[in-house]
Amino acid sequence: MVQAFPRSVTFDEFIAWYPENAGCRYELHSGEIVEIPKPIGKHSEVAGFIIAELNFEIRRLQLPYFIPKECVVKCGESGYEPDAIVLHQGTITADPRWAKESTITQGQSAKLVIEVVSTNWSDDYALKLEDYEAFGIPEYWICDYLGIGGKRYIGSPKQPTFSVFSLNSSGDYQLKQFRGEQRIESLVFPELQLSLNQILAIAGGNAD
Repeated sequence: MVQAFPRSVTFDEFIAWYPENAGCRYELHSGEIVEIPKPIGKHSEVAGFIIAELNFEIRRLQLPYFIPKECVVKCGESGYEPDAIVLHQGTITADPRWAKESTITQGQSAKLVIEVVSTNWSDDYALKLEDYEAFGIPEYWICDYLGIGGKRYIGSPKQPTFSVFSLNSSGDYQLKQFRGEQRIESLVFPELQLSLNQILAIAGGNAD
């Protein structure tokens, strides 16, 4: 049985509480524990496909990166478990909570965070975007393969959209969006050959 907290909890309390072998994931949003369904079906296929493409690129170019099975990103008193995260082998060892908790507490530990949009899309486009930016993660991808995000984020009429947020020299995210056959441009993976249509083919849809 999952214990309910009647009050705001600290990040340390959240990590100590996190149940093993849970049927879902949990995140900490400004001290509040939030239940996050585990990726299933098309969501899981899309995330797996993107991870496979990035792993291929890491091996091909012999980049000093890796993609862990699990990772919690500590942003203040919030803790997020992204659909995928690319960590840097050269800096992760200096992150004090990584070895024992699979948790990163320093933005320099990560190169890229990826969220695949589902029903809680507002968290990806607003809450997490702001926190990842403040945390200093160089690049943040939002794969909205269903085109369900708010119109303010993906335009009108709504359509499948791949958003890439990259930190500029001022520490602010700059946005580029890609649709259809457009090649997704990434500063972390500059030679990546990937389009949203390729992702949609995995999901059983198209960009039309």
